[in-house]
Amino acid sequence: MAERDRPLVLLAAGGTGGHLFPAESLAVALARRGIVVDLATDHRATRYGSTFPARETHVVRSDTFRSRNPLALAKTASVLGIGFVNAWWLLGRLRPAAVVGFGGYPTLPPLMAAAFRGIPSIIHEQNAVMGRANRLLAPRVTAIATSFAGVAQDTRKASFTGNPVRPAVIAAAGIPYDPPTASGPLRLVVFGGSQGARIMADIVPSAIERLDPALRARLSILQQARDEDLSRVKDAYARLGVSAEVAPFFADLPARIAAGHLVVSRSGASTIAELAAIGRPAILVPLPNALDQDQRANAGVLEQAGGAIRVSQDDFTPERLAQAIAGFAAAPERLTAMSVAAKSAGAIDAAERLADLVVRVAGVKGTP
Repeated sequence: MAERDRPLVLLAAGGTGGHLFPAESLAVALARRGIVVDLATDHRATRYGSTFPARETHVVRSDTFRSRNPLALAKTASVLGIGFVNAWWLLGRLRPAAVVGFGGYPTLPPLMAAAFRGIPSIIHEQNAVMGRANRLLAPRVTAIATSFAGVAQDTRKASFTGNPVRPAVIAAAGIPYDPPTASGPLRLVVFGGSQGARIMADIVPSAIERLDPALRARLSILQQARDEDLSRVKDAYARLGVSAEVAPFFADLPARIAAGHLVVSRSGASTIAELAAIGRPAILVPLPNALDQDQRANAGVLEQAGGAIRVSQDDFTPERLAQAIAGFAAAPERLTAMSVAAKSAGAIDAAERLADLVVRVAGVKGTP
């Protein structure tokens, strides 16, 4: 069937990995069903969007409500209004069978335009609590997909699908956990989400310095660091004689996670979904200043399953982290048990379940 004769679904996602990665997974699942996918996003997606599996990527004007200052609010509302007009004309030209939003304020213009045009629409909520943009959209969309049970208040619209993970994560999920031994290498994977986190650069090298030299000699560290923190993190590990690979971004992070024994990270929705799918134990440090405390709720899900330890940023000190690493090194069977528990909370078929929902809501024929 020619591309022009196949149904089109427009995915709308904020330009960060947390929104784009599950959208990418759905795009792959829809493409397998013969459905054409376009992406609507913002300028930040250029870091990830060059490989996004879409026929075409459309940049839609958007902004985020960051302040209650009247002038700032008016400016943001104005930009979103322009974005709505852009999205209105875009939908008129594309005529998609459905629009699927993955959260973030860049999804507001396309989803609101879909509502006004009467186009079927779905929002997917990745977090354990619903974000502000999705709360605004929930009354206006056709259906709501969630990564965790009980997130959406309107249960008539809600479907639990799980959080779709990228094909690279599904591949990594097939790699069995390689348990550490009491005297063998201990591989740490440290990152702070798609944009990195300064707290990891501040705390982790200092924690490693507090470890017994014999344990330091066993460590192999993979750490994501911001560009401005790169030199000092590298220098710290070189001074300590610790084997470490430090970079601003790892394109093959799922495979790196699978090769690790212990992960230290933030707890964004995609991070939690990937840790659970791959099945790796983690020390999770939720972002403290989020209005909805979504990362705290996300980390709590994996902690309750037994696959992670949740540590507040105030308690995330070099001493606390060093104590935790030393404890795991002395009792590696704890890491093995946490790996099994994390895996039990994972789902690698979430993209297929979400694709089923999209096909049903759009009223199109998709052939798996």
